[in-house]
Amino acid sequence: MSEPDGCRPDRAGTSEEQHGGEASCDSAARQAGSRGSADRKQGERSPAGGEGAPRRHTRGVACALVGAALWGFSGACAQFLLTNYDITPSFVTAVRMLGAGVLFLLVLAVRSRAQLAAMLHDRSSAARLVVFGAVGLFLCQITYAVVIGYTNAGTATVLQSTGIAFVMLFSCVFARKLPRGREFVGLVAAMAATWLIATQGDPGVLSMPLAGLLWGIANGLSVAFYIMYPKRLFARWGSFAVTGVGMFVGGVAACVVWAAGGAWGQPAALPHLDAAGVLVLGVIAVVGTFAAFALYLHGVSIVGSVQGSLLGAIEPVSATAFSALWLGTAFSGADWVGFVLMMAMIFLVTAEKPEAAAQRGANEAEGERV
Repeated sequence: MSEPDGCRPDRAGTSEEQHGGEASCDSAARQAGSRGSADRKQGERSPAGGEGAPRRHTRGVACALVGAALWGFSGACAQFLLTNYDITPSFVTAVRMLGAGVLFLLVLAVRSRAQLAAMLHDRSSAARLVVFGAVGLFLCQITYAVVIGYTNAGTATVLQSTGIAFVMLFSCVFARKLPRGREFVGLVAAMAATWLIATQGDPGVLSMPLAGLLWGIANGLSVAFYIMYPKRLFARWGSFAVTGVGMFVGGVAACVVWAAGGAWGQPAALPHLDAAGVLVLGVIAVVGTFAAFALYLHGVSIVGSVQGSLLGAIEPVSATAFSALWLGTAFSGADWVGFVLMMAMIFLVTAEKPEAAAQRGANEAEGERV
């Protein structure tokens, strides 16, 4: 995820993102990567084995790319389960979030036990963690799974990218400023992409289920909240710890929602899965969620938030490729044009201005001298 570049009211309270972020209309990309700012500072102080900068940067790029690609792969896995088994989006979400959350907590208990204890004993942070996990992460994951059920992994992931446009809009509203030129163009591209995917270019026809479109918009809004809300948490505790605890809290919330499914016609019953179904469900939790987040966060902590958010744009490409090549999903010409427009929006909105990049580089060089 990334953060738009204009409409920045101040730089005092940096926030972080996706798929952590800054609340200013500053750059949704820097939000996505700034969630790893604390981790980046720690890594820069003690590079593994004195690893050279170019080699370390290459490793960061690879980790961010693989992590984002695994997010897209997890979407295709969810499509496989929802298409071939009697399984609900709430069950898939509960398993992936709770499973990944447990793995995160195990890693934190081994590597950062003191930090974990301090974070959980801080009442303000604990309350924010509950909101971040039970609202931000959970809603982001459950709405994404619901959209996949109505459409497919590629379409759902592209619609999810509207969250970046929502971040830009909300940030500019909070800053009481208009979007800058390329941000406005990116917003128009996002609207055009959504319209093309939903109507296939015919304004009189809705080519996808209305519920799928509405859930897709809800997913974009939940992504925007997930990006903008946890700025204080990420700044204080770092991205890995906050994401890990938030994932576990969201997993508990997902289990509660799944168990209460009878209230809206989806009784809590374990699905009948064969070996392939169980394997894919496990892959979603371990590879498509835990490993994806861990790799992406580590990569962003090395390459920085702006480049990390741009590398994250591989997620919709990955989801579409796996959906088409593995599951045989057919996409129309209008779909492909919409996908390209949404990718253009990501680059337009998250790209850093040359003068901002120069200033950031000067600040980093000054920090290294200090």
